[in-house]
Amino acid sequence: MKVYKVSFGASSLGGVFHSLKEETGIEAVHTAIDNGINFIDVSPYYGHLKAETVLGKALKNIERSRYYLSTKVGRYGKDGVNTWDYSGRKAKESVYESMERLNVDYIDLINIHDIEFADLEQICKETLPALTALRDEGVIKHVGITNLTLRHFKYVIDHVPPGTVESILSFCHYTLNDDALADYLDYFEANHIGVINASPYSMGLLTERGVPDWHPAPAALKRLAAKAVAFCQSRGISIEQLAVGFSVANSRIATTLFSTTNPENVLKTIRYANTPLDMELLAEVQKIFEPGFRDTWVNS
Repeated sequence: MKVYKVSFGASSLGGVFHSLKEETGIEAVHTAIDNGINFIDVSPYYGHLKAETVLGKALKNIERSRYYLSTKVGRYGKDGVNTWDYSGRKAKESVYESMERLNVDYIDLINIHDIEFADLEQICKETLPALTALRDEGVIKHVGITNLTLRHFKYVIDHVPPGTVESILSFCHYTLNDDALADYLDYFEANHIGVINASPYSMGLLTERGVPDWHPAPAALKRLAAKAVAFCQSRGISIEQLAVGFSVANSRIATTLFSTTNPENVLKTIRYANTPLDMELLAEVQKIFEPGFRDTWVNS
């Protein structure tokens, strides 16, 4: 898959981060596709099926050849309760259910969602074989894994046949405050694995709007982020612009996912991705983050 440098993450279509006007979310998808974005990522977990349902409505009137579509298996939810099921049986069922909600007859990329919650042996011996069988049948085109804990990627890739895992999706590990993903790029390239970077704003940490109440970052890191936001403002550049510019500047990363339901924010992010990175400002902001650089958190 040849993908654009930024891609549309559809988690916001599930009302994950704030309330959603469905028609505006659909317009955001159309705006992304009409302005060069050709990769869309979603999951049945986002909004507990809502994101896939809304995205399916958005995709109805878009020619299938104009976009690559990624969804996930493993994480679900119903009636506000999160659930996990990494069994091979559920993985296969989930793929077909997702295709129905998304109004498509194949999926370009299926990811196993957040393997840090799973038994990695089950991922290797059951979930991935179930998905590769669907790949052999042509129901899905490619197979990947997503994860917060970087070392888990290597464990899984090392314990399955070559070519089983074709891509990884890592979030919050190639940002202004944490570039730990960079340590693994040689390994991924050696294993012919494509790299998707998600959440250039570190789940809202790197935004002028401010850190959301639910954010799991340590308090000290939140304080550093607030300082970095103010510093960028004093230089007349939003931290969002710097964050996107930093994430897309690494040519070894295929694409960076962002999520929004606002068509204007889609256009703004594309503009950020095409604005030359201010290296002097970047150095100053990285200096601010130095006391908490690569500080991370446990997913929940």
